[in-house]
Amino acid sequence: MDILVTVDRNYLRPLSVMLKSLAVHHRHVPVRVFILHRSLLPEDLRALEQAVGEPELELVSLPAGDSLLSDAPTTDRYPLEMYDRIFAARYLPPELDRVLYLDPDLVVNGPLDDLWSLDLGDSWFAAASHVAKGLERLNAVRLQSEAPGPYINSGVLLMNLPLLRREQQLQPVLDYVEAHRRTLFLPDQDVISALYGDKILRLNPYRYNMTERLFAAAKLSPRGELDLSWVEENSRIIHYCGRNKPWKESYLGQLGRFYQFYAQMTKPI
Repeated sequence: MDILVTVDRNYLRPLSVMLKSLAVHHRHVPVRVFILHRSLLPEDLRALEQAVGEPELELVSLPAGDSLLSDAPTTDRYPLEMYDRIFAARYLPPELDRVLYLDPDLVVNGPLDDLWSLDLGDSWFAAASHVAKGLERLNAVRLQSEAPGPYINSGVLLMNLPLLRREQQLQPVLDYVEAHRRTLFLPDQDVISALYGDKILRLNPYRYNMTERLFAAAKLSPRGELDLSWVEENSRIIHYCGRNKPWKESYLGQLGRFYQFYAQMTKPI
């Protein structure tokens, strides 16, 4: 299983917890983690390995060069790192045919074999959406989507690398970002949703991208079937997206218990 993460030095602690949770559920599966970055030092990688303490988990440093994106429009809000996830296929070894991107601010809560072996067909990505159908149409209008489809959360992305290498082009992304600077809200997932919507295979968000908002909304629904026991048994990925992080004192929510469970297994970093 090949995993991709993008990270800077400020997110090493959450990343260590995510990697520990990944290793706990895949101790009998070879897992290689490509760490795509622009700022990490060799000592950061060593500290990460020591914090996770899972020698079976192979960590591979993947420095992102600037030559590919020398003409990319950037601002404080849209740094070069925004593009790294979009063009990950260009950085990864050519022999890989798929990779599973995982955000550092999530935990893996069960084996990911089913997700890893998913038949992507002609899709470039598999991802979950947290947006209702009606709001997806509003997002399509906001983004002037060239290929309307699901508005996805880009924290979990299964990537079809052969198709991306063969068909994905750099210039349309640069042109789109330049033309829509004022309307991009969550830049990388805005771009992926707007340009590649018809190339995205939907994942079940309750299973592969459970969030506090999703959990709270389900509890308030007339059926009200979801509780923490259900999440523990059924949600393979729990994602703490947005500003409400379980490692912050200001955290509000119920899913933080899963982060803390794996954090207690992880050495400080």
